[in-house]
Amino acid sequence: MRLDPHAKVLVINVCRIGDTVLATPALQALRRALPHGHLTVLGHPKRVAVLQNLPFIDQLGAITPSRARWLGHFPGQRYDVALVYGGDAPLLKFARRVARYTVGFEQEDHRHHRWLDQVVSVPGADTPAVKQALALPAALGVQTERLRTRYEVLPAEARRAERWVLRHRLQNRPLIGLQVASFPTKPYRDWPLHRFTELMDWLLEDDPRRHFIVLGDALSTPRARELKQHFPEHVTIATGAFNLRDNAALMQQLSLYIGVDTGPTHLAAALGLPMVALYHCLHPSRIYGPMQHPLARTIDHPAPHGRCRVDTDMSEIMVAPVYQAATELLRVMQ
Repeated sequence: MRLDPHAKVLVINVCRIGDTVLATPALQALRRALPHGHLTVLGHPKRVAVLQNLPFIDQLGAITPSRARWLGHFPGQRYDVALVYGGDAPLLKFARRVARYTVGFEQEDHRHHRWLDQVVSVPGADTPAVKQALALPAALGVQTERLRTRYEVLPAEARRAERWVLRHRLQNRPLIGLQVASFPTKPYRDWPLHRFTELMDWLLEDDPRRHFIVLGDALSTPRARELKQHFPEHVTIATGAFNLRDNAALMQQLSLYIGVDTGPTHLAAALGLPMVALYHCLHPSRIYGPMQHPLARTIDHPAPHGRCRVDTDMSEIMVAPVYQAATELLRVMQ
């Protein structure tokens, strides 16, 4: 099937922040293929906000598998095509109820295929995540060479971030954001704090005017406090102080972002920030790193993928390559 340019299309993508952001090139490609159509996107209630204000989404909403069980049984909005990322049966059933034609990836439980009109083979494990997401639109004849992810800060959010910077008297200083931790279920992605400390020491030796803002949720606050103890005049703690969107707006105020592989790092890429991102060998940058982003520098764990395990220590990433990448970007942005 090829997508009709007048079609009403539904995309269901209930996932984490990073996977939500990584699907934005697919959403943009779909909307470009619908010059006279309409694109609705439903995502996870806690993560769908990352898609707010994107010009290629006509309607944005939230859904969960439990909520999907109760939706679509009565007359209401209907779609010509529904694309479903993931394999939750309630979401697949909902798509079947509200769309005339459904598309999704091959399911581990092949009984789920009865709710799909078109089953798309899962791309190979070495396929970049952005291109994996593009496989569903491609099944409808939608192609694109634009692989850069997207995020838009609202004007009110930008003003709040500017006021925060002024309130902390950080204006006219080179601001470097640090994302020191991934989420709790994948702590093996974290770069040790002593490495961050050494990096900060080197960067401050080059330019004492530099100031670090430690980003992240409240769980990162103990690490942020430890960094502030080392550099009391050069660290401001922002952990747990902002919701997802205001955190992104603050990131837009940075001269440079340095972080481990986690949701905010994907947001930094989507914002087009100068950035250095560190990747564990189980999640290499060739799969999860930014694409078509000229101001992104990625540092991968040196272990070959075949020898990589969950307990492979991120401390094996030395400070020198991170410092070199950061220094290069700071010089470019002067």
